Amino acid sequence: MIGVINMTQQVQFTKAVGNASEINELLRRYGVKFGIYKNGVFKEQFFPFDPIPRVITAEDFGSMEKGLAQRVNALNEFLYDIYHEKKIVRDGIIPEDFIYISKGYLAECEGVTPKNKVYSHISGIDLVQAKNGEWYILEDNLRIPSGASYPLIARDLTRIAAPQAFEENSVVDNRGYAELLKETMENVNCGGARAILTPGRYNAAYFEHSYLAELTGSVLVQNDELFVEDNILYHHTYSGGKSRIGVLYRRIADEYLDPLTFLPESLIGIPNLMEAYRSGNVGIINAPGNGVADDKGIYYFVPKMIKYYLDEEPILKNAPTYLPFYEEDMKYVMANLDKLVIKDVAEAGGYGVVFGNDLTKEKLEDFRKTIIAEPRRFIAQEVIDFLDLPIVEGDKTVMRKADLRAFVLSGAETKVWASGLTRFSRNPDSFVVNSSQGGGFKDTWVLSR
Repeated sequence: MIGVINMTQQVQFTKAVGNASEINELLRRYGVKFGIYKNGVFKEQFFPFDPIPRVITAEDFGSMEKGLAQRVNALNEFLYDIYHEKKIVRDGIIPEDFIYISKGYLAECEGVTPKNKVYSHISGIDLVQAKNGEWYILEDNLRIPSGASYPLIARDLTRIAAPQAFEENSVVDNRGYAELLKETMENVNCGGARAILTPGRYNAAYFEHSYLAELTGSVLVQNDELFVEDNILYHHTYSGGKSRIGVLYRRIADEYLDPLTFLPESLIGIPNLMEAYRSGNVGIINAPGNGVADDKGIYYFVPKMIKYYLDEEPILKNAPTYLPFYEEDMKYVMANLDKLVIKDVAEAGGYGVVFGNDLTKEKLEDFRKTIIAEPRRFIAQEVIDFLDLPIVEGDKTVMRKADLRAFVLSGAETKVWASGLTRFSRNPDSFVVNSSQGGGFKDTWVLSR
């Protein structure tokens, strides 16, 4: 069994970190916020930091690191295959229904090979730890995973507020993320500067866009500062000239990237960007079309992908998952609907998640009919009673559900960042930890010994 840091051990680290209020005040001063749109209105809100870090032993991280790298390598193989030969479909491992009707599949990316055949350069893999210490993968995020900036800046500010925290504890330094990101970008640089494309300050993760641009020495740009000429991407310089962009870390969704290829009504895209990309003149991080691999329906097949492409047994397990698309799984889901968590495969950010035991008898029956009518739309999972972690609430320490978003960077090698974003629910009765649902975050300490 993998070791679990118990509550007493977790809480003792709080003394080293000190009072959360000082660090949260520094976070506010630095503008560490995220934005959400609710009822058509944009609202910025603070992402509260909890001073008790999640602590992962060196042994535990070593096993997790191997499993995460294995998983992302298989997903990259899958993406290349799906946009080329489709062997995994031809060999009957994944039904074609889960490819071509996925909202994340982009026919416009057929036959396009990114530089070095890497599609998911930055993968955000969400995990939970069961009470026996075993880690389970809950979700793969291969399009625009966000959140790395929060533990980075929280750790920096903790060093200011409580420098003794890292003098007294053997914690792996997480500042290597900036160098990892630069290496990943340079691995697909087609000649030119590094740039991070943001839709602007009203985006939910704008703080992160600007922060990562500063850390990596990349140009932070919006679409009106970029243009394509002769299938090469350029940046308008302040002197009126132009500067070539060799790699673009885009923080906007696929469908808005290029109005001449995807949504013509997009006002935040770059005309002809896809022509520059197809021509091999610019690297795009992450590659367009990755959504087919992080569709929640495809999640079910990732263990099979690992065996198919890598000829290895999965190191990390999926949560026990059922596809109503299959008759046997449908029977199980119908018989156990009140005990399962049901997820709409097209939703994200904690939306579209329904716990069967939260529904009235009438709503449960209505939901049953919806699943029967649209079986491809949903997956069902057993509810994992994952670890509660201690958080500070007022003058008390209370237990709350928490997950971990691990960041895996794929360049010349696949590397797992020795840190991550631990998100927790502030609602004592909720398993949903997303920031958009009112959660907070912790630093994630990986012990060096």
